[in-house]
Order: sequence, then C-alpha cells, then structure tokens
Amino acid sequence: MTAHTVSPDAPAQPVPVQHADTTPGTTSGTTSDRLLALLQDGRARHRLIEHAPEGRTDVVSALRGNALAQAAKCIVVRVKVTKKSSRYALAVVPGDRRVDLARLKELYDARHVSFADQATAERLSHCVSGSIVPFSFDPELELIVDPGLLEHQEIFFNAAELDLSLALHTEDYQRLAAPQVTPIAEPLAGTAP
Repeated sequence: MTAHTVSPDAPAQPVPVQHADTTPGTTSGTTSDRLLALLQDGRARHRLIEHAPEGRTDVVSALRGNALAQAAKCIVVRVKVTKKSSRYALAVVPGDRRVDLARLKELYDARHVSFADQATAERLSHCVSGSIVPFSFDPELELIVDPGLLEHQEIFFNAAELDLSLALHTEDYQRLAAPQVTPIAEPLAGTAP
C-alpha cells in the first residue's frame, strides 16, 4: 500500500494515475483524474492510498486502515416521483450504516425508491460499481449525504478506481462537493442503532 499526502500549504503535484478508463461514455480523462484535479484546484487536504483492487466498503476500509464509520458508502438510487417521472440521487452514508430507502421516499415525497440498476449507476456516476465517489459530476445525479459521515475529521473512499482511495478532510469535502446534508442512514441489519 502506498500513500501520498497533499497539503494546501505547499504546491501539490498531481500523482499520475495510470489506469484504464472503463467507464461507459467518458471521453475526456477518467473520473479519477477529474476528481484529483478538483481537489488540487480546490486546495483540498487529502491523501492518496494505493491498495489491492477492492470495492466492498468493509474490506477496503481494512486495507486502508480506516474506521468503517469514516468510509463513504456511495449508492445511486432511483426515486420514482410520479408514475412516469423518476430522478436519481447519490446517497452517501457511513460505511457502518446502510441507506434508509423509506427515509428517502419520505424526503422526496416519492411513490417508490430503489437502488438504481448497475448500468444506470455507472453511467450517472461515471465510475465502475464499487468505486463510486461521493461527488456528482452529472446534473441528473443529486448528491445527498448523511450527517453521520461528516462527524469525522477525515473521510475515506475509492477514488473512482478499485485500487486507489482517498482520505479527504471533511471540511474540504463539504466545501467542494456542496452536498445536501440530511439523515438518510440506518443501522446495518443485526447491529445496534
């Protein structure tokens, strides 16, 4: 595992990411490149962490050495507002919790809320499944984050690559991602609230 630290106090050099872009419909650079450029331009305090390819939140958290509660679990959901109208949201919750679909249904006053199919999730997030970032680069994808994730000084997530992660200061994440923040998480099955 390799880590690279970037501080806003010194000019940061981008770390070259030499991964093939497998995201359908992407034409100018990878989502990882776009994200890293956003963090560089925004002078965000962050660290890059290289690790074995992994997209499962619990397993990759162990590889990175972060608490599961600091991991940003990113799920694309389909919100059926009317019989003929749907919208999509990127629901981001702490890694030790799960998305509360009933809460999202209530929040959007929707008829039905479900997980988006894999092809739609990958198209809207511009990431392969398991590496979705807690940023939206698509106007059709609304970003909503549970406040429980933001209680930590730093959050961790795959950087649009299964073998590359980011540790990002929460303050910088909120400033650059500008998410809607509202409770959307519930305990995992079999755990205490």
